[in-house]
Amino acid sequence: MADAYMWRHWQAICESGWDRGRESIKGSAQMLGIFKTITLYLAAGVEAAAAIIIGIAAIEATVRALIIFFQGERVGHGTMDRMSDEKENVRLRLGRWLAVALEFELAADILRTAIAPTWKEIGQLAAIAVLRTGLNYFLQQEIDKAAARNRAAIPTSPPADARPTAPVNDRTAG
Repeated sequence: MADAYMWRHWQAICESGWDRGRESIKGSAQMLGIFKTITLYLAAGVEAAAAIIIGIAAIEATVRALIIFFQGERVGHGTMDRMSDEKENVRLRLGRWLAVALEFELAADILRTAIAPTWKEIGQLAAIAVLRTGLNYFLQQEIDKAAARNRAAIPTSPPADARPTAPVNDRTAG
């Protein structure tokens, strides 16, 4: 009789532990769901930030381009080199902002990869990340080349202490 009592008691302990284990699994699944939801909202927020950056950069580039266009109409064709330099500056500034926005988009892709449940979704996110990284790389290469051209075009003046001095006449020194 004592054995039957202990056996039932042991079963009750095991079953209650099993129930707690199932509750723990349910709690873990809920936490995972909350984590996925927060991560998706965070990724959407990062993408929204990228869209805002792109929008503001496009507006700024448009305004600057219009200013250059209308100044060119007013001034005439005598300042074409200056105008093309200003156009390139607008393009490069827009390119730099687009590079920043691409970094934000890549960050959002990384966040989504952290919670992607299937290999198909992970593969799609990886392909998008590779394309964005490639775009960013080539955009940065173009920005660097233009910056090097700009540095090469700026004439450098010799330091103030390197000015030539009047030649010393040995015949008058004596």
